[in-house]
Amino acid sequence: MGIVIGIDVGISTTKIVGIKNNKISAPIRITAADPITSLYGAFGKYLHDNNIELKDVEHVMLTGVGAAYIDQPIYGLPTSKSQEFIADGLGARFESKLDHTIVVSMGTGTSFVKCDGDDMRHIGGIGVGGGTLAGLARIMLNTSDIKTVATLAQQGNIRNIDLTIGDISPQPLPGLPMDTTASNFARAQSDASKEDIAAGIIKMVLQSIGSAAWLASLGSDIRDFVLIGNLSLLPQCKEVFPALEKLYDIRFHIPKYSQYCTAIGAALDFGYSKKQGKDTL
Repeated sequence: MGIVIGIDVGISTTKIVGIKNNKISAPIRITAADPITSLYGAFGKYLHDNNIELKDVEHVMLTGVGAAYIDQPIYGLPTSKSQEFIADGLGARFESKLDHTIVVSMGTGTSFVKCDGDDMRHIGGIGVGGGTLAGLARIMLNTSDIKTVATLAQQGNIRNIDLTIGDISPQPLPGLPMDTTASNFARAQSDASKEDIAAGIIKMVLQSIGSAAWLASLGSDIRDFVLIGNLSLLPQCKEVFPALEKLYDIRFHIPKYSQYCTAIGAALDFGYSKKQGKDTL
């Protein structure tokens, strides 16, 4: 049995991972000007870096918005496509070892996939995500580089930006501690520093995502949420999501390969697709 390659093709960024005998092999990420260049660049680099020959590849599984641009086998290898939401669920379940959860895929926007054993369903999403962060930073900080924004934010003071319950009430409100955010950016002044603005942008985006995930779980008994996607790597996740855990009495999990879960899930989807007799490209 050869290696199965899972590829998450974005518009400019491609993530690729190999799985053999249920083990993940050295995921990588490549950025290029377009999805085709990104895909083939990532595939070639992955094979080279891991000393894999084409004959060692059993199957290639594609997912992501950029996969729509691919309509032929990759280097003549058997190639199929995985639905992105199924890939999200399979990858997050594999990495977190949780099979009763909501997967929070933080991409350009954010999608929610409910996993209950083998039943994986897209239950909605919001238009707040990495694209929101980058766009607001472009307007307010003259940069869309998220790493730069995260570094600035670590030096900022969120108390100069956000209004808390303690700012508007002399005592805690039912279920709302004094340090709970009452309004994002409500304290911001016109001369706010870049560091403070960066802290405010990131906290607003992550809080919005976390709160929306909790709202998506209402009506179910799900208390665990798996965070995947590039935003899960932000250092501010270690501050924002634990606070939301206490507020809502839930648990957020960030797997080791959270950035690559969709590509991992695409590779894992090969077994399911094979059973279903799914056609190759």
